[in-house]
Amino acid sequence: MPGIAGIINKLPREKNEKELDLMIGCMMHENFYKSSTYINQKLGIYIGGVAAIDSFSDCMPIFNERKDMVLLFWGENFVDEEVFIRLKHNGHTFDNSNASYLIHLYEDEGEEKFLQHLNGFFNGILVDLRKPKVILFNDRYGMQRIYFHESKENFLFSSEAKSILKVRPELREINYKSLGEFFSCGCVLENRTLFHDIFLLPGGAAWSFDNGKTIRKESYFSPDVWENQSAIGKEIFFKKLKETFVNILPPYFSSNGPIAFSLTGGLDTRMILACRENLPGTLPCYTHGGIYRDSFDVKFARKVANACQQSHQVLTVGKEFLSDFPKQAAKTVYISDGNLDVTQSVGLYTNKIARDFASARMTGNYGSEVLRGAVMFKPSSPCELLFHSDFIKHIEHTKNTYANIKAGHPVSFIVFKQAPWHLYNRLSVEQSQLTQRSPYMDNDLVNLVFQAPKEAITGNEISLRFISNFNPALAEITTDRGVGGQANPFVSICARAYYEFLFKMDYYYNHGMPQWLAKLDHAFSFLKMEKVFLGRHKYNHFRVWFRDELSSYVKEILLDKRTADRPYLNAKFLEKMVNGHITGDQNYTNEIGMVLTTELLHRLLIEQV
Repeated sequence: MPGIAGIINKLPREKNEKELDLMIGCMMHENFYKSSTYINQKLGIYIGGVAAIDSFSDCMPIFNERKDMVLLFWGENFVDEEVFIRLKHNGHTFDNSNASYLIHLYEDEGEEKFLQHLNGFFNGILVDLRKPKVILFNDRYGMQRIYFHESKENFLFSSEAKSILKVRPELREINYKSLGEFFSCGCVLENRTLFHDIFLLPGGAAWSFDNGKTIRKESYFSPDVWENQSAIGKEIFFKKLKETFVNILPPYFSSNGPIAFSLTGGLDTRMILACRENLPGTLPCYTHGGIYRDSFDVKFARKVANACQQSHQVLTVGKEFLSDFPKQAAKTVYISDGNLDVTQSVGLYTNKIARDFASARMTGNYGSEVLRGAVMFKPSSPCELLFHSDFIKHIEHTKNTYANIKAGHPVSFIVFKQAPWHLYNRLSVEQSQLTQRSPYMDNDLVNLVFQAPKEAITGNEISLRFISNFNPALAEITTDRGVGGQANPFVSICARAYYEFLFKMDYYYNHGMPQWLAKLDHAFSFLKMEKVFLGRHKYNHFRVWFRDELSSYVKEILLDKRTADRPYLNAKFLEKMVNGHITGDQNYTNEIGMVLTTELLHRLLIEQV
C-alpha cells in the first residue's frame, strides 16, 4: 500500500539507509508504485515514501523554492480553488493537480494553520530546516495509519506494520489482547496493533522531533471542538446539509486521471449523483456482482446510472476469483498487516479490475455511518470450543473495552474510533489498487453532522429528502432495501417488507446461517434452497465456497500441524469444525475466515516478512 516510512535516530548512516530501503521495499506491492527518499544525517532523519504513479502524492519529496523546507505526504487533500489562487498570488509555482502546493501552504500559513487546512485522509512528515524542526502528522481521524515503535535510541514509523517488523524481528510477536479483540470485533481497539510494542499514531497528531529524538507528542485537533457545538434545528440542518454537500463535492471530482463511480443501489452514492450534473457518458459506473444472479444492488444501480445517462457495468466475483483465492487471501492479509479477514479479499480483486478503466474510485463509503449513525461492528462471541481455555478471557475482555470506547458522543465513536480502527482495514486493501474517494468524511460535512439534532441522523428521511430535492427522478427509484421510490404508502410498506425478507434470507443462507438451519438445509439439500436466496443482496458467498470450491484450500491450511499448534486454538475442535462445515451440516464461515486470516498472519508477517 502506498504511504510513508522512516527512521529517526542518531545511529550510523549506513545502518539506517539499509534499513530504510528494507522498510520501503516491503511497501512496493505493485508495478505501478514508485518510491522516494529524503535523508538528513545531521537531523537524524531517514524517511521515504511510496506512491502510485500519477497519483496526488506522485511528486515526493516536495521542496519550497529555497530548499529549506521538505515534505513527504501521502493521501489526498481537498481544498477550495481559492487556496490555489492565493498561493499563486503570493508568487509560488506548483502543479495543483498534485501535492506540490502543500509545502507552500505551510510556508505561508505556519504549522498550526497548515495542519488545520488539511482535509482528507493523509499522513506526512515535514522537515523545516530553518528551525530546524521535524513534524510527523496524520489526518484528524487517523484514517491513514502510521504505525510506530519507540525505544531509547530509535523512533521507527510506517504506513505498514510489516516494514517495521522487517527491520525489527524481535517485534514479531502477537499481542493476545489485540488478537482477542480481532476474533471478537474484527479489529483491534484503542490504537493498539496485533503486534507487541507497535502502536498507532492517534488521529490529529503532530509529533515533533529534535536531534533524533521525540520532544513533543501534541495534537493539532481535538474532538471536543466539534462535540461542544450547540445543536441546530432539523430544518436548519437540512438547509446547511444541502449547501455544504454541494460546496464540498467539486474537489472530489477533480483529478489528473479518470474517475469511475462505484455505484450501489443505496442512498449514499445516489446523494452524490443527485447534486452533480455530469455530462452524459463522462462518469463510468460499476457495481460488484455475484455468480448466481443480478443482485438488487446491481439492478437498482443500473437504473440510477441510466437515469443519469452514464454507462454501467458489473464486476463479477466468480470462478476466476475462486481459482485465485489462495493468492488473493495471502495478499489481503499481507497488505492489511493481518487486519482484514480473508473473506474481504473480494475488495482486492474487484478494485484491481476497476483500475483497468480508472485510477480513482468515487464511492459512497461512510455515508450511512456519518449521516445515519450506522454502527458497523460490535463484540461477538465466536464458538468458544475453538479456543484454548486460557485464551477465552481475551475475547471476553473485549466486551468491557468496547463498552468504554462506545460511551460518549455517538458521532465521535463513528468517525474517531469505528472509522480508523474498523473501516480502515478494508480501505487499506482497496487503496492499494485505486485512489479511494468519498465526501462523507469531509471536515466541513462531519463538523455539520456534530450539530445535527438526533432525529435528523437516525433514519433515512433526510437522505431521501435530499435526493428528491436535487433529482426527483432518482428519488423515484427504490433502494436495494426497498426504501423510497413508492408514492403509495401501502405499496411502500409491502415493498420494504419484501426486500428486507430477501435480505435476511440471503444473510441466513450465507455466513449468518444458524446451526439448526444448517442441519435442516443439509437434510433437505435436494431442494437447493440456497440457490433461491443467495445473490439477492450479497455477491460473495463464503459459506458455500468454503464448503465446496475452497474446501481443499481450507483443509490444507487449517488442518496443517502448524495451525493446530497455535497456542490459542483447540486443535481437536478445529478439525471437527472444518469437517463439519465442509460436510455441510454446520456453519462456521466466520470462524474459518478468522482462523485462515490469523494463520496467514503468522506465516507471512511473523515467520517471514
